[in-house]
Amino acid sequence: MEYLELFLKSIFIDNMVFAFFLGMCSYLAVSKKVSTAVGLGAAVIFVLAITVPLNFLLDKYILREGALVWLGPEYADYDLSFLTFILFIATIATMVQLVEIIVEKFSPSLYNSLGIFLPLIAVNCAILGGSLFMQQKEFATISHAAVYGIGSGIGWFLAILAIAAIREKIRYSNVPAPLRGLGITFILTGLMAIGFMSFGGMLTGGEEEEKKETKTVQTEKEEKTTKKVAENTNVTILK
Repeated sequence: MEYLELFLKSIFIDNMVFAFFLGMCSYLAVSKKVSTAVGLGAAVIFVLAITVPLNFLLDKYILREGALVWLGPEYADYDLSFLTFILFIATIATMVQLVEIIVEKFSPSLYNSLGIFLPLIAVNCAILGGSLFMQQKEFATISHAAVYGIGSGIGWFLAILAIAAIREKIRYSNVPAPLRGLGITFILTGLMAIGFMSFGGMLTGGEEEEKKETKTVQTEKEEKTTKKVAENTNVTILK
């Protein structure tokens, strides 16, 4: 259940496009055709699914303060966190290069349609954002990081697929001239972001109830403690 909740949250609530507006350059430029959007979205899922767990291992065993203790007690004080961006981007660039080679080999037409935006996945802020959010959330295991990476990739995939499908159909609509192109695309993105926000109440309701229950229990304990202190004080005064 924990993994399912994390998976759904990373897709709908913490969506890279609709919640944080990351990866907008590729989202806007490659969303004119559904076929192209599917190819780029699949590449993003693959890259995020691989790089987030790999960067989790880098963060846990190399980058964090004291992470090198596995090499020996003399390395316990080392802090290599200043290398976070360099190592994270190097991992992402390696995976993107692998994706580029695979796409060029097995689908030259998709490779040509994606153009410069395929290698630009390496500097896509949504990809780097996935690893940085993973680091910020401090996941306990690599499986949590993998689920978050896959969910984030699927969320970005759904976003670009949805806007591509709408943009294909909207060509035949009577859109006002000043809004044609990116104008109507931004409006549609904002409306879809509002729609995705509705999932927040569905997946966070349980947490709010747990917080309320915890607060209630804590309040009862504090009241009991206050009563005991007051009784002891009264007894002391009477004596």
